Parts: sequence; structure tokens; C-alpha cells
Amino acid sequence: MPVPVLGRTLQPMSENRCRFKDLCIDANDPGRMARFWSAALGLTGEALENGAYRLGDDVAEHTVWINPVPEVRTVKQRVHLDVNVAAVAELQGLGASLEVELPEWTLLSDPEGGELCAFTRPPDQLPRYRLLEIVVDAVDPAAIAGWWADRLGTTSKPSEDGSYCGLDPGSGLPVEWVFQAVPEPKTVKNRIHWDVLGDPDGLVGAGATTVRPRGGDIEWDVLADPEGNEFCVFPRSLGSPV
Repeated sequence: MPVPVLGRTLQPMSENRCRFKDLCIDANDPGRMARFWSAALGLTGEALENGAYRLGDDVAEHTVWINPVPEVRTVKQRVHLDVNVAAVAELQGLGASLEVELPEWTLLSDPEGGELCAFTRPPDQLPRYRLLEIVVDAVDPAAIAGWWADRLGTTSKPSEDGSYCGLDPGSGLPVEWVFQAVPEPKTVKNRIHWDVLGDPDGLVGAGATTVRPRGGDIEWDVLADPEGNEFCVFPRSLGSPV
């Protein structure tokens, strides 16, 4: 039966569905990246004993983990974040570098070279939580957006020219999720990924593949979606009751 949570009614998830949990960003210098992204996203930061950082506010789905990794960025990131800003100079002052100025947004790189897009807003339209969109490169935007829409229990909206397909926020998804067409294939592990609450076996049955099963000290399964994007699956008991 539906379960009321904080004024909302959540429908129970089927085995092949999941609920968005949070985002993760790989970093060579987690402290520097945590300072940048906490300010860029309007979140507070907390250092953890394992060298990672947790960024967040009073909404669980806004959580971002900054995780230490040894690998450096070598190619254009297949997942990037779009953010709202009062002025691009603010992000540059935090360590971002200007790449391209476009009519509606500005392409920047974060302190470790990862791409992000800044959308300037008037002060009275600037939200406290600054994340605007999660953007994922895709070979077939409509197909992969449709796959994730089915998993998250939301809807997908293709653009008229087929160049991108967006997901409406749903099942805890805090912002719009956009899959955009690119010619190049995925070649390396994504430096930004998302975590979900769900059943890994059900997701594999729906078309995901197992990258690393949980075991030992690892309490989550690492899967990849049909286009190879990594995501972590945590037990549903760690989130809202569903």
C-alpha cells in the first residue's frame, strides 16, 4: 500500500525500479573539490575519516559525496552538472576556469578540469540549492532516458530535434535529468555518478549489468546502465520506507 513520508505518498517500488539517493564526484584533492562544489551547489561540507567529504542540506536527495580517487581526468566527462549562479565570476573565484561563453550559459571547468555549465540568474531568482540539471552524454538519448524513466517511475521528454531527452523530477530526483546526444562512445569510468535505493537483481533483470557486487566492507552493488554509466545500488532500507 502507499506509504506517507513527510507529507508525500510514496508508491511501493517494483523489483526493477529504484529511487534516486544522491550524487558522487571523484576527486584527486577532495578538500579542494569539496570547497568548490559546496559553494557552487549551495551546500555545507563535512570532512569524513576516510578522506571523503559529504555535502548536503536538509534534503537527503541533495547530498553529494566527494570521494578520493587516484585516477586523474583524461577525457571530457560524460556526466556533468549545470548550476545556477549570480555571476560566473563567483565560480571563477572558487577555482573554476572559463572555457566557452554561450548566449544562455557559460561552459567552465572545475578545479580538476571537470566540465560544468553556469546559468546566470537575477538575485531574486537564485535558489539556495544551486543544482539546475544533471547532464549525461548518450549515444541514444531517447532510449537511455526511457530506461531511466522506467526505473525511477517518472516520464521522459524528447526534444523536437532528438538531440536530447529529459526526465521530469520524480522518485526523489531533485532536478531535471538530461541525456544529450554525442558522437563519441564512453571510454573510461565516469567521474560523476549517482546512487539509488533498490534491488540490484531486479535492475540487472531490466537491462543493467553488474560491475562489482557488494561484499566484505562494501555495502552496495556497483551496476552499469545499458550505456555503461556506473551507478551504485543501496538497500532500500537505507532510505525512506518503501
